[in-house]
Amino acid sequence: MSSYPVPPAPFALERYLNRAVETVAAVILVAEMAILFVGILARAVFKHPIIWSDELASILFLWLAMLGAVIAVQKGAHMRLTFFVGALSPRARDWLETLAIGAMALFLAMLIHPCLDYLEDQGFVETPALGWSGQVRAAAMPVGAGIALVSCLLRLPHHRKEDLVSVGLLLVVGAGALWLAQPWLLSIGNWALIVFFVAILGAAVAAGVPIAFCFSLATAAYLLTTTNTSLTVVVGRMDEGMSGLILLAVPLFVFLGQLVEATGMARVMVEFLASLLGHVRAGMSYVLIGAILLVSGISGSKTADMAAVAPVLFPEMRKRGAKDSELISLLAAAGAMSETIPPSIVLIAIASVTGVSIAALFTAGILPGVALAIVIGLVARWRAGQEEEERPPRAPMKVVLRTFLIALPAIALPFLIRGAVVEGVATATEVSTIGIAYGIVAGLIFYRGGLQWSRVMPMLVKTATLSGAILFIVGAASAMAWALTQSGFSHDLARVMSATPGGATGFLLISVVAFIVLGSVLEGIPAIVLFGPLLFPVARSLGVHEVHYAVVVILAMGLGLFAPPFGLCYYAACIIGQVQPEAAMRRIWIYLAALLAGLLVIVFVPWISLGFLG
Repeated sequence: MSSYPVPPAPFALERYLNRAVETVAAVILVAEMAILFVGILARAVFKHPIIWSDELASILFLWLAMLGAVIAVQKGAHMRLTFFVGALSPRARDWLETLAIGAMALFLAMLIHPCLDYLEDQGFVETPALGWSGQVRAAAMPVGAGIALVSCLLRLPHHRKEDLVSVGLLLVVGAGALWLAQPWLLSIGNWALIVFFVAILGAAVAAGVPIAFCFSLATAAYLLTTTNTSLTVVVGRMDEGMSGLILLAVPLFVFLGQLVEATGMARVMVEFLASLLGHVRAGMSYVLIGAILLVSGISGSKTADMAAVAPVLFPEMRKRGAKDSELISLLAAAGAMSETIPPSIVLIAIASVTGVSIAALFTAGILPGVALAIVIGLVARWRAGQEEEERPPRAPMKVVLRTFLIALPAIALPFLIRGAVVEGVATATEVSTIGIAYGIVAGLIFYRGGLQWSRVMPMLVKTATLSGAILFIVGAASAMAWALTQSGFSHDLARVMSATPGGATGFLLISVVAFIVLGSVLEGIPAIVLFGPLLFPVARSLGVHEVHYAVVVILAMGLGLFAPPFGLCYYAACIIGQVQPEAAMRRIWIYLAALLAGLLVIVFVPWISLGFLG
């Protein structure tokens, strides 16, 4: 997907470079799938686990993430907000496009030396199973940043010389202004956060600079101006944020979604679902909500959950007249709604840092998720009544049964995935490879002719591109979260919240507001890890049940994660749905408002969280 204008026809050097990166990324992606699947077979079937499989997968994953981010630079697929840019004249848009490329090039140039320092530091690390130097893995950072920088520089000659000069002057003047303002910024303490993470970050986002690079530039500028911290730390935090092994589920589920569509499995599932619910108002919306509930938590990543559902349902929903803005709004709202559905990685994280019973959280999280699903379903039904919706007549029962039998092998896929996780056959990271293997076999046996070899390479490249764009945003957000923590902002926030008037109710309400904001600025798990240990003791001292508080803050954080213009998962939903971010910017608020209303009901009615605990 292109989130800003498609780059002009590349020069020969660009073409060769692009093809080389795409080929290597595709090979790594195939290797990842093979390694994880063989690891499952060795452990579950032959009872001889391969001790180095996860380690090798982790090494290759950082390379895949960085090369995917490079391809996203080359194809113009890093997400950015074009809501304001789209309202300007073509000449102004051209200038801002030059600014976007210049800003990316500036950050990448700043990153090269710290990446090399990080690479040198990793020379003292040795992987425990393979015995390889840590530099084998860490080399992905300077190599990826270097190739991305070259790609940016190769694109600049396509732009007007006067635009290049003016953008260069703007960036130099901006850097000089921050250097001159350094004494003042140091004197105002944490008020400087507003300058970097509100003013500069907001201006860059509004100007159409890709979101990940907005996060990265604001973080780098803050650290260089107000601290003595080396940007090597930023490289390390980006590495940690974007290469966690659980996130490997993202590219694998993205590929699985494409595979389901390519083999024809998506088509037969849609035909069955359409025959069953197509005549109902907002029927396909109900299907999407139910599907998100079904797969939620399997991968431990909201982006992976959405990637498993959206490619299957969106094409048919578009055929029935659904607008892209409505699809993204519904997908994002469903993602926020399902944050507490077990076995969510967020539930596990909050249990690990706060000491709350994981069994209690798993039990308590189901009913709030279902309640919010009903709320979203009601909104979807109301929205369907406001617009034209193509609805066929009710299908005869024999048609429903026939389409069900045809679709049964495809419908079994999500149950197979969930069953593999529940039974311990595969981890949340590995389980998508079982889905991929099953999809290939089922596609060849039951839906022959759907998958063509000519489509495999484009599918692999698309997977790497989308995954790189998502993972680079996560890495940038993780670095920004670390910078905010080092500033002391987290401790200041906890102190202010503990002094909120209104007792337990006031604390819960201010927590909802705080975690909505934190969720929109930070990636979900870092926000929980940072603030959970600080705020849960305050909640206990005020008499708030810790399980109830956990459910409230997780759902509030989910609202922030999917709330534009800063919510990370909102942009991930746009990437997966291949829709411009501004398309749903206005429509999504009715869904978020409904979720907020449902969350407030949960706040004031603790039984929804605690009723099943006994």
